[in-house]
Amino acid sequence: MDYSEVRAQAKKRMNGCRVCKECNGLGCIGEIPGFGGLRTARSFIRNVESLRQYGLIMNSLAQVEEPRTEITLFGMKLSLPVMAAPVGAISLNAKMEGDAAEIEAAYDLAVAQGAAAAGTAAFCGDGGAPFMYEGSLQACKACPGRVIPTIKPREDDKIIEKAKLAAACGAPAVASDVDAATLINMRLLGQPVGPKSPESIRAVSKAVSIPFIVKGIMSAVEAKRCVAAGAGAVVVSNHGGRVLDGMAGTADVLPEIAAAVKGKTTILVDGGVRTGEDVLKMLALGADAVLIGRPVAVAAIGGGAEGVELYFNKIKGELRDAMTITGVRDVRRVPAHVMMRLT
Repeated sequence: MDYSEVRAQAKKRMNGCRVCKECNGLGCIGEIPGFGGLRTARSFIRNVESLRQYGLIMNSLAQVEEPRTEITLFGMKLSLPVMAAPVGAISLNAKMEGDAAEIEAAYDLAVAQGAAAAGTAAFCGDGGAPFMYEGSLQACKACPGRVIPTIKPREDDKIIEKAKLAAACGAPAVASDVDAATLINMRLLGQPVGPKSPESIRAVSKAVSIPFIVKGIMSAVEAKRCVAAGAGAVVVSNHGGRVLDGMAGTADVLPEIAAAVKGKTTILVDGGVRTGEDVLKMLALGADAVLIGRPVAVAAIGGGAEGVELYFNKIKGELRDAMTITGVRDVRRVPAHVMMRLT
């Protein structure tokens, strides 16, 4: 199996994604349920555009022959600073035929096993039906120490309850995508979610024995509040442009967030990352590691665990090449001057 075969199979199996040659938000505007961005999809599109506004600079005389891509995160040794982003309600968004619970469980397992085989980890999602989070827990049990279940912003006691289940299943950390407070899919399925407060972050962080990650941070002020509340990490994310139209891209806000909390907490980021070069750019902007969503979903649906492993190995190869040509020896220390902002 090669990556072109994975994409071809994914295109046959789902109706919620066209598997465009370039995943930039233009081909699925407003398609939710589906993999599109909300309304005009400007937030999704901006994620991609904001990364394109940076150009890498060659430093090919640096003689970097064996760049180091490994990192340690939440006690996990990862072969590259890239993990799968949580994509929940896959049966609803991918619009695949078959039993929804079986589709969800198979998807979560494929992402988890593929990521683990590539030496990295996966965030798995939550949704409006109980089987959606159950799929995350099953994947967690199957790949202990390699899955980070991600809980929708429910009532605090519900988040704590689900977080403790994740810890019992061997999760190295647990997350909540607080930016899903107005998510259309949750409304369609009659599930109550809403905005969270620093007090909520503090309560959950104190109640669980593993790091609690807050996903959906887009300002330095919010990042500092998370640190003060005891969050184990933040994910700079606008939920793939699916919860608010007309937002800044994650690469737009990442430098200010890194300036405020770098070294005080782990900084993760998602949104528009499609290549190893994009990964290097996000690291140069201040991230410790990167999450990728839609392309991983395509890989899992088109090729199962093998497709996911293939995709992560592809990204790793691209990252290594980019590091070699730009003179970066270690992903843990990527200088800002490895790139410049383009006019």
